Amino acid sequence: MSSPPAAPAPRWPLILLRTSTTLLTLLALLQVMLAGSFLNGTYDSLKDHEGNAMMLGTLVVVQLAVAAAVRWPGRGPLWPLWTTALLTVAVIGQIAAGYARALGVHVTLGVLLVSGVLFGLVGAWRLPLPARDAGIVAGPDGSGRLPRPGGPVEVSR
Repeated sequence: MSSPPAAPAPRWPLILLRTSTTLLTLLALLQVMLAGSFLNGTYDSLKDHEGNAMMLGTLVVVQLAVAAAVRWPGRGPLWPLWTTALLTVAVIGQIAAGYARALGVHVTLGVLLVSGVLFGLVGAWRLPLPARDAGIVAGPDGSGRLPRPGGPVEVSR
């Protein structure tokens, strides 16, 4: 007696992972720009740097939940979960080092964090999306591709 075929993995966890990693990358790059602005003498940027750090910390915790959804309901790989957990710990340490004014730790960890976020972004976008459900209407030929404008193209011999 064989077990029934497994249902296809849902697409939504991977789409959410791509979205959250993209947003996390944008916030991390903004964080670098704000730090550079502060170091360049625009001291008001420090408050923006702090606010952006709080948004980044919130988003990395949201991404942790998304990475868990990729693994369990989505039957995806484990690496997004453990890398996001590591990023979460690093972001918390980064915020703590910033408030403690431990600049050597803060800057070094910041460089490592941005590198980790960028690697996560590339990895999330390299994960293939599962095929769409059969219930979704496909193209006229059933291939799932959009039809060419003007109809099919004939190739003469």
